[in-house]
Amino acid sequence: MLTQEKTIGDFVAENFRTAEVFKKYHIDFCCKGGRTIEEACEKKNINPEDLYKDLETVANRSTNSDLDFNSWPLDLLADYVEKTHHRYVEEKTQMIIPYLNKLCKVHGERHPELFEINTLFIESARDLAAHMKKEELILFPFIKRMVEAERKGEKLETPRFGTVENPVDSMKHEHTVEGERFEKMAKLTNSYQFPADACGTYQVTYKMLEDFENNLHKHIHLENNILFPKAIALEKTLN
Repeated sequence: MLTQEKTIGDFVAENFRTAEVFKKYHIDFCCKGGRTIEEACEKKNINPEDLYKDLETVANRSTNSDLDFNSWPLDLLADYVEKTHHRYVEEKTQMIIPYLNKLCKVHGERHPELFEINTLFIESARDLAAHMKKEELILFPFIKRMVEAERKGEKLETPRFGTVENPVDSMKHEHTVEGERFEKMAKLTNSYQFPADACGTYQVTYKMLEDFENNLHKHIHLENNILFPKAIALEKTLN
């Protein structure tokens, strides 16, 4: 049921296929998923009724094979994010950087935007590596301890960071920084449309960048719109 009270993040948490609708209208569903559809449409001068119709269409063609991340236990979801999305970032950043370096050497004179794209991606790789380590060493283990405490009916010890909302706020801020960084890259690449004189390496690099951004959007969505709010709610229940 579509309601005007739900946030964009709620829609995508319930059915990830709706993400394609928000992408179609260039609406950020991960870093800015806390807005309602009406708020987002007003800012972009979009008729919300058109968007609601598209959401209905997508909802009606969903299949049983879609993963319902919204129903997963939080420890399982944290493991999934780490083993799927964190490993993806680690692997792909090391693949993409050499390609970007090569493009700068070969095509940088005719396409100077490549140097800025390269700098932005290297910054992203560096910051994401540090970001993911904080999640893996601090936030995710605490979420798993909360799940265990709930299952066993045990008292939860107060963590050094006080409340789970503190590292969550920090991680969400870093997600926003990454979202803005990739917005810049998308503009510089004309939404990853390679130029007419692009060689095979150029085309492959832009495709890898586009795939990386799409994966990052889902990665951030799973945390911002599902894992983090549920972790905050669980802590309140335990306390």
